[in-house]
Amino acid sequence: EEGDLIVFPSNAQLSLRARGMTPATLRRHLAVLVEAGLILRKDSPNGKRYARRDRAGAIGEAFGFSVAPLLARAVEIESLAAQAVADRELLRVTRERLTLCRRDISKLIAAALEEGVSGDWEGISAMFRALLARIPRVATAEDLAPLLDEMGLLRAEIVNMLERRIKTKKIDANESQIEHHKQNSNPDSTYELEPGFETKQGEKAAAENDPNAGPSDERRLKPQKLSGGMSN
Repeated sequence: EEGDLIVFPSNAQLSLRARGMTPATLRRHLAVLVEAGLILRKDSPNGKRYARRDRAGAIGEAFGFSVAPLLARAVEIESLAAQAVADRELLRVTRERLTLCRRDISKLIAAALEEGVSGDWEGISAMFRALLARIPRVATAEDLAPLLDEMGLLRAEIVNMLERRIKTKKIDANESQIEHHKQNSNPDSTYELEPGFETKQGEKAAAENDPNAGPSDERRLKPQKLSGGMSN
């Protein structure tokens, strides 16, 4: 019954349960709950909250706040509370993703400037600063979602520019290696690459054409003939 759903705590008890809430703040919150239809007032003749009991100690009549509307909307309130928790978690995840995206863009722009990658980096930096200026201090996940999408597109564009730079450098390096390989494979460059080998080949050919030529060690050991006879 509705009479069993009337509570009658004093303001002092409510303040204690609310961890020391001031009387003015307590009265304001109670008025909001009444206005929202979550509780109903049942005032006593003197305006105080209390209960009358019979001789057996059972409550006969009580004056205070009826929580019957709160009980009737319990399922609705539970659903709203769950949605609030989900919204808070979504906001946390969105803020985290936005922070990571901001860091990525800052690092990518710094790397591009350091490597001297061609591009309108001044314009890209200005676009990035404009996006940062649009982030509100107090925002919902719905407020941050469009900004996160735009920052994601900007990050993807910067990554594409850097990847094109890397591919260009790889192509240049491959072409340089191919050209170097062609030079090494050119038969006309043998003399330039191996001059010592060519000199030795020439000396060997000259020695073979000279009939008086012999091994160098043999020429050194062979005695020389004297031009005149020797007397005993």
